[in-house]
Amino acid sequence: MKVKPFLVERFMSSYEHLAKFNIAETCVAPFKLSELLSLIGKDLMEELRDLVLDYGYTEGLPELREGIAKLYRKLEPDEILVTKGAIDANFQVFYTLLEPGDKVVSIFPAYQQLYSAPESLGAEVDLLELKEEESWLPNLEELERKVDERTKLVVINNPHNPTGSLIDEKTLREIIRIVEDSGSRLLCDESYHGLFLDGSSVPSAADLSERAVVTRSFSKPLSLTGLRLGWIATRDRELIEEIKLRRDYMSISNSVLVERIAAEAMKNVERIYERSLQILRRNLSLLRQLIESRDYLHWVPPRAGSVAFPGYDLDIGSEELALRLLKEKGTFLVPGSCFGIERHLRIGFGARPEVFEEGVRRLGEFLDSISKVGK
Repeated sequence: MKVKPFLVERFMSSYEHLAKFNIAETCVAPFKLSELLSLIGKDLMEELRDLVLDYGYTEGLPELREGIAKLYRKLEPDEILVTKGAIDANFQVFYTLLEPGDKVVSIFPAYQQLYSAPESLGAEVDLLELKEEESWLPNLEELERKVDERTKLVVINNPHNPTGSLIDEKTLREIIRIVEDSGSRLLCDESYHGLFLDGSSVPSAADLSERAVVTRSFSKPLSLTGLRLGWIATRDRELIEEIKLRRDYMSISNSVLVERIAAEAMKNVERIYERSLQILRRNLSLLRQLIESRDYLHWVPPRAGSVAFPGYDLDIGSEELALRLLKEKGTFLVPGSCFGIERHLRIGFGARPEVFEEGVRRLGEFLDSISKVGK
């Protein structure tokens, strides 16, 4: 099986640990263990002393799946599979649904797994390109032209990485109609779901259609990155059983220890979302000031999630810009080239506020110095 280099992951792995101020991360200020235990509000460590470190449940701890199911309007715990992060969840869906020669329609730009993983499994991938002038949202007419009787899977991401765009409920229902009319399925990566920055709210695709399968993560909105957990959710119980057959060859089960911690966190999920949104909105206001005060920067402001994708009008490639920023200012972000879009930068605004504030200040100084050289 041939795989293409995963550009954003290779770039981040190579450089992020060299940064003093990381404004590339997509996770919202991961909890310190002490912070999480304080939020949970009970002596969890004492309870864990008697935990049997066995294989646990292959589908995920029942208490954890019950907590996850409460995030949806129509799903039951038996329609949830706990995975090793959303990246594992996505791959399990691809591994289960796709055969060589199948047609997949996937958005672009996006997290590269969403189109490169199907290609590596032998699928024919047709990219639905999102455009800045269309607010980084899917063009429904173009999607309808691309989806036909050969299409096995349509792949979207809502809220969207790297731009922070948000497909509203009306548009999401239209996408689902196109999928259902063609007899294909929808995979909706909802890793940033719940991080609605402007008061909007969009239901999960899994609540809107039995042809939808969604994936989510404990890393982004829930700030539990180090647990390395995610999940698959779908009302299609036959598909759940098919995924189980294949995951027996991949991961079998997750750590009972981290699932127990995650189950306790789910009992406090509303407080965690509140914390995340408070951090994001504060940081986003700083980023807005930076971008909208400089005529060489432009953007479609993010409506949801923890990332933005501003563009710039400067005579420098995005990777060179990112590497110079790291070297000269100790500040790290991701170049648009990692997403196949030049003259853009992905900025994650979920860092702890003191880190983000200094990182943005240094970014502004650096960009201003480049803009003056070009004049």
